[in-house]
Amino acid sequence: MAILRAVTIALVALGVWFLSNYETQPHWQNYAAKAAIDFSATRADATLGRILGPKEIPDPVSSDNNAAVRARIQKEFADIGVKTTTYKAFTCNAWRGFSFIACATVTDIIAEVVPGEGKAIVMLAHYDSVPAGPGASDDKSGVVTVLETARALKVRAAQSKHPVIAVITDGEEAGLLGANSFLQNPALKARVGVVVNVEARGTRGQSLLFQTSPGDSKLIDLYAKSVPVMATSSLYAEIYKFLPNDTDLTLFIKQGFPSFNFAFADNVRYYHTPMDTRSNLSRSTLQMHGDNMLGVVSALEQTDYASLKGGNDVYISVLGVMLPRISESLALPFAILVFLAIAGAAWLAREPMTWGGTLRAAFMPLALIVGCVLVGFITAEIAKLISGQPDPTYAYPINMRIALGFGVFAVTLLVSRMTTLRGAASSAWLWMAGFGVVTAAFLPGISPYFTFPSFIAAILLLATARTKSGWSGTVGQAALAVSALGALIVWEALVCSGETLMGLSLHELFTVPAAFGLMTLVPLLAARPMSRGGWGAVTAVFAVLSLGCAVTMGMQPAYSAVSPQRVNILYFAKGQDKPYWIAASAWKAKGTEPVPAPMQKAGFTYKEDAYGGLGMGSGYVALADDTPSFQMPSATVMSDKKSGSTRTVRIAVHGSSDTSAMLFRIPKDAKLTDFAMRGQHYDPPQDWSGDTMLECSSRDCRDLEVTLTLGSTAPLTFDFAEQRYGLPPFGDKIKTTRANTAFASQSGDGIILANEVKLP
Repeated sequence: MAILRAVTIALVALGVWFLSNYETQPHWQNYAAKAAIDFSATRADATLGRILGPKEIPDPVSSDNNAAVRARIQKEFADIGVKTTTYKAFTCNAWRGFSFIACATVTDIIAEVVPGEGKAIVMLAHYDSVPAGPGASDDKSGVVTVLETARALKVRAAQSKHPVIAVITDGEEAGLLGANSFLQNPALKARVGVVVNVEARGTRGQSLLFQTSPGDSKLIDLYAKSVPVMATSSLYAEIYKFLPNDTDLTLFIKQGFPSFNFAFADNVRYYHTPMDTRSNLSRSTLQMHGDNMLGVVSALEQTDYASLKGGNDVYISVLGVMLPRISESLALPFAILVFLAIAGAAWLAREPMTWGGTLRAAFMPLALIVGCVLVGFITAEIAKLISGQPDPTYAYPINMRIALGFGVFAVTLLVSRMTTLRGAASSAWLWMAGFGVVTAAFLPGISPYFTFPSFIAAILLLATARTKSGWSGTVGQAALAVSALGALIVWEALVCSGETLMGLSLHELFTVPAAFGLMTLVPLLAARPMSRGGWGAVTAVFAVLSLGCAVTMGMQPAYSAVSPQRVNILYFAKGQDKPYWIAASAWKAKGTEPVPAPMQKAGFTYKEDAYGGLGMGSGYVALADDTPSFQMPSATVMSDKKSGSTRTVRIAVHGSSDTSAMLFRIPKDAKLTDFAMRGQHYDPPQDWSGDTMLECSSRDCRDLEVTLTLGSTAPLTFDFAEQRYGLPPFGDKIKTTRANTAFASQSGDGIILANEVKLP
């Protein structure tokens, strides 16, 4: 019976995982049944087809297709009776420690959706794509979400307290440039009241409210009342701080505007690739995206902006139907209260224990967490060793998912004999509540994952601690089971969303949340302990199954035609040096991931500085024999004025008529103190001492003039380069070595022609 109990508990945990995994995807199918006043993914998808055009080609900033897509978007607005204007400007945006300054001439679309007086509700999305892919999801799904929402608002013709405008920006992929140029215009910036942005980091999944502006309590209230399905958490904002991603909304939030940011992030393998196509975009996801946008904007139409001011909340959505939340200012007192309540329940249910038993009980949760993390590392290393790839889970993650599942439950069984029922229950929930106190004090956005399940457990454990049979009786076991179920629903949902965001290569996002959920099942296992032999056998079975799945994982190919490896091919030439090809991953570790075997057979070998002093990282290189020579970009020192320990330098850089972007690297030895170009001016942070890369991404960047104020009068070398998107015709042969299990991504294949300019 004890073994059956353990297997049943494992099946319950598996069932909650399946439920959580199901809930990470919207499942609505009635797109066409939507009334004219509602958002319809069917209508939005048809609009998407017209905007993309039949060929679905990329439209990076300043490209011919960029202008064509812009014209088609303006026509779609005109067809629903919405007037548009465009705003064109040159702009630069510096962020991320000043290591990168993005510049370009961009053209935004501004649409007058609903008339009114005062500051506007801004529906925000961007229409440009990366050079490697057409951007059907990122972010033309956002564009058609705005268009279909605008159509529905026009049909509803509700009396709005505010005007509603759409801002469809250009140059987001080049560095948030369209949003930056909009906000640099005082008249346009003055129109903004509140902003709702829609984005994508994949092709399917729930449309998550993953970011809000500070002081979001009233925004969360409005969201909860306005959408049919809730998918959000204050944890997302905490995680987002550590991800290498920004959206246009980042700049609006920095300017202090009340803001909502929605995005979907599943199937990230197609993000910024040629497979970000209309056919790969989930219609259910598009419907949820639109329901969120239309619901929130409609509610904002009837809301006074003053009422949106409030404090911060901590919150978590549960199965899409509940959004428990409390004020961030109350998170710590609430967490302490919950901890004390569980401590009280543990004291009421106390049992005589030796010092050794007390210590084993106290450290059981830690042993479980550490053990689960070790399972992740062991299974991952086994798979890597057999596969020979740094991420063997990329194409076929199912075996690693099963391996981790079996492994973490094996550890759960292993620690279940460390203590008694009361010791396990007290320790598990005290640790859970204790983490709630710590996170509420330092990372409050994470605290609901600990405090909300602990709150339910505190009530149930207190209510049953002094019953006749205590926690070992039927009522007490039911209390423990309900408490554990609450924790499993919260934590296994995080297991699923963690894999959605980062895959299984970052296995800690699987094992750590799983450990916190499974920790609350240990008391149920300890309540009916197995015999030592049965315990050892069942634990061994789960462990062996875990290892077996890890071995199977390693034997499968890391990449496939459906889940290709990201490998860009670049033709690189610098000065009079012999040109060569570069093959580099645009996704993993700056190109250090092994390239496909056919490329290695074609002579590609690893090189630490693959980009000849441009500071763009490592890659695999092969000599480019018998290729035509290109005219190299040139630079002229227009002036070089020294004053004491500083100098002001004006440098003009010239590329060809085929230039897609210009790169200019300012070495840290130059001690940059001021940068100016075409009316744009930036001062680096006082503590900045690194290299700075200037990337100018529009065609007019072929002729650049930069003015630099430097803190060094020593001899200096500046590297610069002309970048062209797409391989030259003679690159077709080398392109075949990439095979069908790899493709370009991000900036894609291209030509980099580099040179340098020296200052005496």
